[in-house]
Amino acid sequence: MTLLPDKLAIQPFTRPVRGTVTLPGSKSITNRALILAALSPHTVTLRGALFSRDTRLMVTALRALGFTVETNEAELTITIGGRGGEIPAREATLEVGNAGTAARFLTAFVCLRPDGIFHFTGDEAMRRRPISALLDALATQGAEASARNIPFTLYTDGLRGGEVTLDASESSQLLSALLMVAPHAQSPMSVRLASTTVSRPFVDMTERMIAQFAAGPADYAIEGDATAASYFLALPLVVGGALTLPQFSTAGGLQGDARFATVLEHAGLALAVTQNPAGLEASFQPGFTGRGVTADFNDFSDTFLTLAAAAPLLNRPTRITGIAHTRRQETDRVAGAARELRKLGQHVVETEDSLEIHPQPLTPGAEIETYDDHRFAMSFAILGCHNLHGDGRPWLTIRHPACCAKTFPAFFSLLGSLHAGSH
Repeated sequence: MTLLPDKLAIQPFTRPVRGTVTLPGSKSITNRALILAALSPHTVTLRGALFSRDTRLMVTALRALGFTVETNEAELTITIGGRGGEIPAREATLEVGNAGTAARFLTAFVCLRPDGIFHFTGDEAMRRRPISALLDALATQGAEASARNIPFTLYTDGLRGGEVTLDASESSQLLSALLMVAPHAQSPMSVRLASTTVSRPFVDMTERMIAQFAAGPADYAIEGDATAASYFLALPLVVGGALTLPQFSTAGGLQGDARFATVLEHAGLALAVTQNPAGLEASFQPGFTGRGVTADFNDFSDTFLTLAAAAPLLNRPTRITGIAHTRRQETDRVAGAARELRKLGQHVVETEDSLEIHPQPLTPGAEIETYDDHRFAMSFAILGCHNLHGDGRPWLTIRHPACCAKTFPAFFSLLGSLHAGSH
């Protein structure tokens, strides 16, 4: 990966984009598959796996727990020696960074050990992210945590089974964490929700993957990342032209975030299924203006920043709802989006659960703060591709662009290659 500067001026496209984008593997699927493969009774090879900070943290943690994990980044494969529900190491230190999937999935996973001592540590931002409800549920299984958020030491006593009550209102990952380990409890385990959960499609993803791994695959293919696709679906809307995303579909896959494509269709993007290779083409007529939309993002909230960043270019207000829970993700994404859009001269109405963006003339010269949040870097970089001055001069700068390494290390290299191919 090319070393990125602390501040990156985005080069606008002076011509409509054209080209093909091969998506990285899904982070959500890769980290679930790593846990499910470790729970398997045999060796499993993941193909098309994502190599990013979040997935490397999971691989490192599994190795610390005594699992054999072989990686081949050139071939995008990870091979895990499954132990059928056994956690080899009695004690380990697990660094989870700011990876919500690693933190929550590993917390439930290590509780399969009847006599374990596991020290969890992470980034400062991870210390503010929800995990206490999962610790409460695991406490009923005999686990004892030294604190209610990271860092903590977790003393485990195995999973006894029975009914477990969980409040998953702040993150669906809390529920997914329990669902993946439940089949390995000492007696049948069921999870009763104390309230509704957000991002239900991610729970559906977990349940479908549990069923897939129960069939005992030796190889498991990882889908391309649907959230990563959102940026390249939005790019033609911002600069005109067409992009093809091979092996990407809006239906039939595991990822609810593929539904974002439909939101962009309402904004005026044209989508067409391609045959050779099978995939999706996103196109937008140069010189046209997209339409403002109203959409509930509760089920696919990782993509709301993509729409929010593009909203200044649409022809009427855009209203985004169902996003209150994103205030406790890598950062407060609702407040952060409102703050950065106002820097760009936009009129933004913010509530606890929504943003309403009224397009105004864009203010050049802004530096977009990313808050160490990969989605801010990538979403606003797409907006920066808009040729605001009409002569290709950069007008928007991304601070700390390297934060995209969390899920998409090659993002800016790929964006640069599309820029070069369109000129």
